[in-house]
Amino acid sequence: MPPKIREMTANATSPQNAKSTLRRFTLMLSGEDVLEDQDIGDQPLKGLPHERFLLGDLVPIAPILLVGQSEQEVNPHLEIACLQPVHLHATRDHLILMNQNQVDLIETESSQLLKAALPFIEEDFQNSVLFHNQYYWFIPAGPFASLATYSIDQAHGRNIDWWMPRDTHEEGLAKRWRKLQNEVQMLWHIDPTNEEREQRGLPSINSLWISGIGKLNDVHAPKAIKQSQQIYGEHPMMTGLAKYLSIPCSPTIKADTLVGAFAWLHQPESIWPQVNKALADKQLDELLIIDFPNGKIRERIVTQKDLLKKSWAFWKKAEPLTWHEIISS
Repeated sequence: MPPKIREMTANATSPQNAKSTLRRFTLMLSGEDVLEDQDIGDQPLKGLPHERFLLGDLVPIAPILLVGQSEQEVNPHLEIACLQPVHLHATRDHLILMNQNQVDLIETESSQLLKAALPFIEEDFQNSVLFHNQYYWFIPAGPFASLATYSIDQAHGRNIDWWMPRDTHEEGLAKRWRKLQNEVQMLWHIDPTNEEREQRGLPSINSLWISGIGKLNDVHAPKAIKQSQQIYGEHPMMTGLAKYLSIPCSPTIKADTLVGAFAWLHQPESIWPQVNKALADKQLDELLIIDFPNGKIRERIVTQKDLLKKSWAFWKKAEPLTWHEIISS
């Protein structure tokens, strides 16, 4: 049977005298929406559980992504929107948003599509684009600042009807956005970039997605990150958050820098052998796992004594727990 892993509340902290000497590695796992349990009325809760945990309930993803991917200073009071060229896959009765890693978009294509759409975008936003790269275009949100939007990570693979931007306290903005989106869609439908992509058997870039609207002053990072000495993660949001908090960041983990580090990885199971060994060799005192069962924050501690399966057959050699057993307990 898996060991009983001590649970902590989301706000639990160690005593001050122990905090300075405790050698801890923190690993956050991705969370999923639990729509049936949300008291959301006629719209979904903004942000995936881990997005809300990392940035706060307002989930200002756009300014954090901008900080991480550009060298320009970002006005902390400026509402910023993230625009992303995407592919909407048509089924029999609805459209599904494909994640950007499924469409194989390259830098030159992204720039060409932006150039074609730029007059429409800047006219409606009443601002100039601040920065753009292969996957992300950033612009002051202007009249669209109060839109409720949802990230591609949250909306991809789903019927977009439920995840389209919505009005909050100002009516008509969502309709205004859809008008701009439709104009861009028609423009890109005849764009040579898409003709070339289709000739290569690639999905067309047939729509524009808006998300992450917010300002840097809206960011409320958790203590687990703010008190870390190192951040690990491949997602560009981690790069931006680390830069915003002036904490070193790397996409890959080094075994000798686990102590005091915070990680969010696409494949967390890949580092379990390293963490397991560090615990077994007493290089780490504990592993803090943060996950989101049923959309709720949960924190659990794993120590050296939790690494082996407990058995009533005391004469048998104890077997080590697998990663699946650790996170399933």
